[in-house]
Amino acid sequence: MDGDHPLVSPDSGDAFRALVSDANRTGPLVDAGDSAQGLARLVLTVIELLRRLLEETAIDRVEAGNLTDAEIDALGLALERLEERMGELKAIFDLTDVELNLDLGPLGRLL
Repeated sequence: MDGDHPLVSPDSGDAFRALVSDANRTGPLVDAGDSAQGLARLVLTVIELLRRLLEETAIDRVEAGNLTDAEIDALGLALERLEERMGELKAIFDLTDVELNLDLGPLGRLL
């Protein structure tokens, strides 16, 4: 990066070093355990949203008669396994449905 860039000044390195020094003195800005828990919560919330959308789409396809009996069975089994795996992941990260809930505005709550 060159020194003429408007976002970079000769003091930028000093400011960064001061920030790092402050963080080292006071401890980490974000606890590693909390950030992992927060990331797990975010990822599982997104996965749960997608799982429910897939489930609704599957129901629509079944009701429209677009699937064979074998496809319906395979889809049901896949959705059941996904729901079971979500339960396992929630237990691993000690998360509840309430913590994964999402307000979807006019559509209501996710869970």
